[in-house]
Amino acid sequence: MNARDAMLARIRTALRNHPGVPGRAVPSTRPVIDDWVGRFRARAEALSSTVIGPVARRDVPAAVAGYLRTHQLEPTAVCWPALQSLDWNGAGLNVAARPAAPSDLVGITGVYCAIAETGTLMLLSGADTPASTSLLPETHVALLPVKRIVAHMEDAWALLRAEGRALPRAVNLISGPSRTADIEQTVTLGAHGPYRVLIVLVDKA
Repeated sequence: MNARDAMLARIRTALRNHPGVPGRAVPSTRPVIDDWVGRFRARAEALSSTVIGPVARRDVPAAVAGYLRTHQLEPTAVCWPALQSLDWNGAGLNVAARPAAPSDLVGITGVYCAIAETGTLMLLSGADTPASTSLLPETHVALLPVKRIVAHMEDAWALLRAEGRALPRAVNLISGPSRTADIEQTVTLGAHGPYRVLIVLVDKA
């Protein structure tokens, strides 16, 4: 065996023992968690979001109305068109189905999916899912079906590919209220977006 063959043999041996080689089992460093809903709640609340529910879909307006009353906020909001059919009026709310304007204080959206590992919401922009509804108002209310909670960030992108959706103009990842520490290294909420994020877990029709 010459020097070249000896070198290649060492490389082959090293590659066989490398954890990145396809076909070799790699021990997972991720936790095995049965309750991903609970993990999402804990992570989201750690990021200063408020999480309520799970509630039935029909009870969502009452849950949102209660939150607004508790925080002494006006019972007026804008929402995505798909959410217009909920009985907002019955809960004492005046909700318009349109993109948010700078003067709107509460925006109500759905969620494409949520990531338990980080407490993050994934929203896809589109004609019926305007990004302004989650970005402009001071209070963002996100309705999250528990069946749309995935474990990890990779799972969220895998779901998007598996469902065959065309990539939207924007994918917005929301991890709690907007914040910055640019001024004197002091964390300030609401600097570039909502001061508050309410996540309503929706469990039933």
